[in-house]
Amino acid sequence: MSPGKKTEELFFRIVSGLAAYSVIAILAYIILIIFMKGFRSLNLDMITKVPKGGYYYGGEGGVLNAIAGSMYIAFGATFMAIIVGVPAAMYINVQLIRKKRAQITIRYLLDALWGIPSIVYGAFGFTLMLFMGMNASLLAGMITVGLLITPIMVRTFDEVLSTIPKGLHEASLALGSTKTEMAFRILFKQGFSGFITAVLLSFGRGIGDAASVLFTAGYTDLVPVNLDEPAATLPLAIFFQLASPIPEVRERAFAAAALLTIIILIISLGARYLSKRYSVTNIK
Repeated sequence: MSPGKKTEELFFRIVSGLAAYSVIAILAYIILIIFMKGFRSLNLDMITKVPKGGYYYGGEGGVLNAIAGSMYIAFGATFMAIIVGVPAAMYINVQLIRKKRAQITIRYLLDALWGIPSIVYGAFGFTLMLFMGMNASLLAGMITVGLLITPIMVRTFDEVLSTIPKGLHEASLALGSTKTEMAFRILFKQGFSGFITAVLLSFGRGIGDAASVLFTAGYTDLVPVNLDEPAATLPLAIFFQLASPIPEVRERAFAAAALLTIIILIISLGARYLSKRYSVTNIK
């Protein structure tokens, strides 16, 4: 290798390393700041109690209502996304396998939907809510977040399915399988680790979004028990508490942010573990 090539390779290696470690350092710094400020106010009451009178002015209570609301909305929205997303990803990779132009068009549209700001989904969900005569509620929040994360579900699972060798499709059909049997007995099993990743990534996006539920889920200091009741979420609880002029309340916002960060980190680690655990090489 010539000296010029060695210098060029060394330069790009250094630049790539600096970029990679910079991202890691920024992420670590953000998590460190949130935890340092949040753990000072994080206690058992915050996790096990709902806000009491004057909570947002420094009173007693916790954010159990927001934790429960976030979980309800994220689980409900993810379930809706699975119902729509899995058949859609299968259709792209089974029915349209020989129609490249249609695949490219659908994937482009899904990427565009993925990139739309969540506040736009919130505005659309609010309009849909008014059209259907619904109030701000848990169900409205689920539907809006479900619309937000469905493109994530479809594209993530689609990317995994698209890497499965086409010879497997042909071999399955040659043995007499229908396209439906091939999709759910062969391709789904081969891409099961990608399905788990898609579910957990969608769940993580759903539980951490604020803009899409700002107008649709409402807000309440109680834990919702019915789908037509308003629901609080952790991102909105953080937003409302940070807007307070009282320092103690703002510290509680960082504690809620620490809780949300822990949940997201657990989901991310769970996605990596389950993807490896249930990869096709480990499925018996």
